[in-house]
Amino acid sequence: MNDRERFLRTMTYQDVDRVPFWDFGFWDETLTAWHDQGLPEDVWLDSYFGMDRQWEHFPINLGMIPAFDEVVIEDRGISEVVVDSLGRKLERRKDGSSIPHFIEFPVKTRADWERLKKRYDPTSPKRLPEHFAEVVACKRRRDYAMGVTCGSLYGWTRDLMGVENLSVAFYDDPGLVRDIMHHWADLAIANITPVLEALPVDYGSFWEDMAFNHGPLISPALFREFMIPEYQRITDVLHAHGVKVIYVDCDGRIDELLPLWLEAGVNTMFPWEVRCNDDPSEWRRKMGRDLLIIGAIDKMALIAGREAIDAEVKRRIPLMREGGYIPVVDHRVPPDVTLDNYKYYLDVLRRAIER
Repeated sequence: MNDRERFLRTMTYQDVDRVPFWDFGFWDETLTAWHDQGLPEDVWLDSYFGMDRQWEHFPINLGMIPAFDEVVIEDRGISEVVVDSLGRKLERRKDGSSIPHFIEFPVKTRADWERLKKRYDPTSPKRLPEHFAEVVACKRRRDYAMGVTCGSLYGWTRDLMGVENLSVAFYDDPGLVRDIMHHWADLAIANITPVLEALPVDYGSFWEDMAFNHGPLISPALFREFMIPEYQRITDVLHAHGVKVIYVDCDGRIDELLPLWLEAGVNTMFPWEVRCNDDPSEWRRKMGRDLLIIGAIDKMALIAGREAIDAEVKRRIPLMREGGYIPVVDHRVPPDVTLDNYKYYLDVLRRAIER
């Protein structure tokens, strides 16, 4: 069974030789620490750790075209103030070891959005590969899972406005928020459609990061009003072309939004941060097989050591047996995880998967 077949059969509750053997990835600081602990610097990590070939996206560019040139405004020693590629003014550490402090965002008014909107022209020729037919022909021969990115509704709007400004705009200028989110849907549909028409696609994906450790950044009522209609426009296109797995990448506590994503046609939750959310097995019992999950291996167990790793993998075995689940660490592996602990985790997970 190849990697593509294994992914599709796992996520549609069919018999499978084993579930996929994947991971989320690693922070740069983690790899720096691991190199000091013996990790070679000249290896491909997935191959070195024995991973399956993981999912890939068809090369669509839904971003800003052209992006802004990044400009350093002020050097503050360990940090610097810059205007980044999205036009945001922020202060960041030079070593990239913390989240930047955002000072100013490019969209404050409707006029700002109208100027910036031109950089998100859905018809830009640079959104699809230059030699589209050749890329399609290559991807048609693949034996691994491949999907299309569908962008973001809340996350990208927040990136241009900031959490506070966006939160106020839902009430003070709802028309602006609707226009921005409608445009994101137009942008996605215009560029995933030619790909879906050209070859079979295994999944669609969204990125949101619209929750913190205690709950979402907007209310379920606002989600329903502003976001579900735009999600459904996109997921209807995916469903019409036979795409059965549609995931959202959202950190934090997502339980209030999870049923709404399912209603909107997004059926797969990733990476399911364990310390923020209820047990995924409980949600599977509540939502049934409509809910698919990728993630839910607590990264803190990898920090704690072997006994915690054994227990963490063991409690995910029922989901592995049931299907519709791929075990993955619930975010990038942090530098607190030693290389020895990570290798031990992989050994334990591999044995569980093979069983």
